[in-house]
Amino acid sequence: MKEIPVALSIPAKAEYLDMVRAVLFAVAGKTGFSYEEIEDMKVAVTEACTNAILHAYGEAEEGSVHLTFSRSEGELCITVRDDGRSYLRRVNAPSTSTLHGLAISEATVGGLGIFMMEALMDEVKVKTENGTEVVLIKRMSRNEEMV
Repeated sequence: MKEIPVALSIPAKAEYLDMVRAVLFAVAGKTGFSYEEIEDMKVAVTEACTNAILHAYGEAEEGSVHLTFSRSEGELCITVRDDGRSYLRRVNAPSTSTLHGLAISEATVGGLGIFMMEALMDEVKVKTENGTEVVLIKRMSRNEEMV
């Protein structure tokens, strides 16, 4: 029997990020992820939501960020979607220790979010059609203490 995903929509405002982290903690805990894995996911999901809040909607625009948490055996897929302006990303950019051709140590403030999400999650996919959709996938490791 396929499990129904948990869905959450929040206003595109930073003050609602605590609610996102609380739902993530509950869903990931029920799936059996360790505390450390959940903390990694919280950082990655917060970054994806922050990108939507800062880049999708202008200061005068109202908008929403939509999240879906889909569990399967040993895996959690988190989708973060907005309907605002898409931010650009190189298609099929390789995951390396560089960012847009620069060494990470040479990068300026901002722009490290995707790199950080890729470092913390097992898979990160970004679609920039009709808004932005970020898909974050984390697979459970069996050797860590569970929550």
